[in-house]
Amino acid sequence: MNKRHHLIVEGKVQGVGFRYFTQEQAQHYGLAGWVRNLPDGTVELEAEGDDQQFDAFLEAIKTKNRFAKVEHIQHQIRDARNEEEGFTVKH
Repeated sequence: MNKRHHLIVEGKVQGVGFRYFTQEQAQHYGLAGWVRNLPDGTVELEAEGDDQQFDAFLEAIKTKNRFAKVEHIQHQIRDARNEEEGFTVKH
């Protein structure tokens, strides 16, 4: 069963290619959604997929980008929308 995950990622996550890394990982794990920078220096994203896909994706964005440093993630689970195809970077 698919779920939609809304995240606010805090830490050194802007100016280090984090959005594009997030997009790459989401595509790798077959998630749909989007990612964008927020004015306060955090990164917001929504990713939709099954639990196994999302868990692998979450672990990757926390630990596999050597330029970023994720310090904290605010995480909310929402109902799946099934509206999007692919994962985009919003500007």
